[in-house]
Amino acid sequence: MGAQPEITQRDLRNRSKEIMDAVQRGQSFTVTRDGYRVGELIPLRRKRRFVSRDEFAAMSRSAPDISLDAFRADQDATADHEVDDPYAR
Repeated sequence: MGAQPEITQRDLRNRSKEIMDAVQRGQSFTVTRDGYRVGELIPLRRKRRFVSRDEFAAMSRSAPDISLDAFRADQDATADHEVDDPYAR
């Protein structure tokens, strides 16, 4: 990941729409005041979109079938079968 561009407090004030549009597109900035770094403007993570029950059902219909026996075999192959006593010293 490359370095974030630095912008001055004045640039932020004078070009706020342009800068905020860039942040919305995923760009990050380091904000400076009098030559010192004072903060960062970073995009928020996108919130997960709600998937309706009907949409989930439609996607599920085209999903491949899962073999329950193969699933259990995969779990058994990766699970730690040793029983640890959490109170053992």
